[in-house]
Amino acid sequence: MLYENLTEFAGKPVKDFDPDEGLDSPSKSACRIRIGYDDQGELWADKLAELLKDPAAGKIEALVVGAWEDVCTGTESTAVVEALTAARDTLVNLKHLFFGDIISEESEISWIIQSDLSPIFEAYPALQDLTIRGGSSLSLGRPRHKHLKNLTIQSGGLPPSVIHEIAGAEFPNLEHLELWLGDPNYGGEATVEDLAPLLRGDKFSRLTYLGLKDSVIQDEIAGVVANAPVVGRLHTLDLSLGQLGDDGARALLSSPLIKKLKRLDLHHHFISDELVAKLKALGIEVDLSDKQEPQEWSGQQHRFVAVSE
Repeated sequence: MLYENLTEFAGKPVKDFDPDEGLDSPSKSACRIRIGYDDQGELWADKLAELLKDPAAGKIEALVVGAWEDVCTGTESTAVVEALTAARDTLVNLKHLFFGDIISEESEISWIIQSDLSPIFEAYPALQDLTIRGGSSLSLGRPRHKHLKNLTIQSGGLPPSVIHEIAGAEFPNLEHLELWLGDPNYGGEATVEDLAPLLRGDKFSRLTYLGLKDSVIQDEIAGVVANAPVVGRLHTLDLSLGQLGDDGARALLSSPLIKKLKRLDLHHHFISDELVAKLKALGIEVDLSDKQEPQEWSGQQHRFVAVSE
């Protein structure tokens, strides 16, 4: 679960925008706009409009979209996308965008209703970093962006359609792709076949980090990724937060490509001590922290992902 709002984003401290105080060092901090419990009846778009009146708004490089009105009752993000798109002529220096800094107290991650975020790519040509939280109703269209370096989607259940959209995207400078795949009970129904186009190695020629995380089929993913062509040019493979166990660990251990990585992130796992020791002996940096134990109910052992509901 996600219990705390961002305190830092894009290497900058996050500060909530207060129209009474105005913007303070907008290029040195990440500005957050959100509808809190004391703001009921207000609209996120109206708060953005107040921000745009500030003479320093054009200097903002990092923006955090927090909870919008009625997010906890399932209001989708369409109005937020429209407001952001309309602000393009003012937010001319925007390079880092976190869309959905919403914690479980405001809405469980799988209850966040996103929308078509494709207008963001065209509106902000200088964008380098886009993080989206929430996969329900999310669409990216067929995105094209020359300068995007980081795309992260945090989800308790990422629809396969979004993975297909990413596979068809044109991101010539993408270096970091991170997908929280989640649980099929919350929409995370992607299979290894859905991931195949991302693993062939003919997409995103600058990619150095690949995260396929928080999955109930983490063993299957490990089995396919272990010898996937894309791994040959990565420095980091991240299979953390999911249900990875001994089957996936054996697949990783048997792969010559894995041994050439700089870093393998497997934290939150269900791997036996014997195979943990073998992974640690690979000669690369391996994160095996947060070892989990299956939970037993109804006479059966059950694993769980780190983030789902």
